[in-house]
Amino acid sequence: MSELLKAAETEKNPNIPELAPGDVVSVHVKIKEGDRERIQEFKGTVLFVSLNGQSSTFTVRRVASNGIGVERTFLFRSPKIDKVVVERHNKVRKARLYYLRERTGKSARLKQKFS
Repeated sequence: MSELLKAAETEKNPNIPELAPGDVVSVHVKIKEGDRERIQEFKGTVLFVSLNGQSSTFTVRRVASNGIGVERTFLFRSPKIDKVVVERHNKVRKARLYYLRERTGKSARLKQKFS
């Protein structure tokens, strides 16, 4: 049975660095439109990281036009992710930043972590 599980297992995408909640990231995703393929950027804050082996995910939230929040969940092992660029590390005290959903403006800001 273990050989079967190992055969179905995919390797981790090498273009995804270590992520933590509060990081501001830019995720470059491959989008297929008809017969063409292009790369779309999704830039936002990492709300949480779920490390569950094969189904490990991270969720990124950004505020689109008119103040509408958009959240998107990505798989760590997805071949559709071209690259992930960590633009900024923020200092947070929680592992899941759900409280950012209700906040806008100045109260939604996070302090930058300088290391």
